[in-house]
Amino acid sequence: MLEVIRFWLTKDLKYAKGKPCKPYNSCLGEFFRCNWETEDNAPRINTLDLQTPTAPGSSSSSIKGAAANLKAASKSENSSSSVSLSVPQHGTPSDEAGPLLRISYLTEQTSHHPPVSAFHVTCPEKGITARGFDQITAKFTGTSVKVLPGEHNMGIFISLEKRNNETYQLTHPAAHLGGLFRGTLSVSVSEMAYITCPDTKIKAILHYVEEGWLGRTTNKIDGVIFKYDPENDDKTRVQDVPDEDVLARLSGPWKEKVVFSLGPRPMKTVPVEEQHVIIDIIPLNVAPKILPPDEQMLPNESLRLWGGVTEAIHAKQFSKATEVKVALEEAQREKARKREQNKETWQPVFFEHVVGNGGKPDLTEKGKQVLERAQKSDWSLDGIVV
Repeated sequence: MLEVIRFWLTKDLKYAKGKPCKPYNSCLGEFFRCNWETEDNAPRINTLDLQTPTAPGSSSSSIKGAAANLKAASKSENSSSSVSLSVPQHGTPSDEAGPLLRISYLTEQTSHHPPVSAFHVTCPEKGITARGFDQITAKFTGTSVKVLPGEHNMGIFISLEKRNNETYQLTHPAAHLGGLFRGTLSVSVSEMAYITCPDTKIKAILHYVEEGWLGRTTNKIDGVIFKYDPENDDKTRVQDVPDEDVLARLSGPWKEKVVFSLGPRPMKTVPVEEQHVIIDIIPLNVAPKILPPDEQMLPNESLRLWGGVTEAIHAKQFSKATEVKVALEEAQREKARKREQNKETWQPVFFEHVVGNGGKPDLTEKGKQVLERAQKSDWSLDGIVV
């Protein structure tokens, strides 16, 4: 669970480090694919090595042992945690660097009204897959835009093949896009994110605290990991969880450094040497995507489909960008009219489901072939898409 939470805290790195921008209106059947390559250098989180010692004077040696076992960095500052389990900066050289892991990603716009896209991520070498439907709803609140998951967005479903196919469901909190009137857009997060694993009967609640008592944005999370009953999942707030069910607590600014401690004690009462850094965002950078060559992209691949709009924007030819965008959207509407006239039902190419299936879209055989080829750095779609 802790390693899944560590992933969760890194997945929005581009929003923590970069500036938000308005996305294009995806066209039905539009798709995108890419790879990432990275070292397998994130330290394992073994809570047995981090148990609070009971023998007097044994705290220091226990922490040192944990650091050695986990190859984690030992901190000397009194204000820092003793053991860091954060992910090293992408591309940081390692003395024991092995072969790079390859992660492949495929997404397709499966619905236009409402706009929904299905996605699938796979890393066969680690036996990890993730999938879900991406859909958002937005509401103007007066000073900002509140963004929530849409009705078909049930979160991210992560399956761990090497752990008896344990499945984790990660649901999205609310996001707020501010700075509309100042022209400097910023993202803050509020409300709750839930991570559940019915197989292990362990659940996490992450409370995103948007503002402090002076009204300033804190970008802080307070979290709890606890034992729960999947048949009676009634705990929705951190304070609802009884101490006897608590396994660990988390706290810290999600744009900087988040720590966790084992057991039910409130984080403010836990000694520094028993707080462990689960993620330090500050030194991390977004991993670069590996993309198909231009000549192997189909006309409805995102980069090629919207390439004319993007080029015009970069050239600051905004009128031309609008013209190209309007032409694309009108072509989309014309295709929809023809399908209606011919009483045709559109079906995705790479995914079995337009929406539904409990929020977990299955790949078609063509979708599986695309990801299998991507794992071999083969971007050809010959024999898959006509």
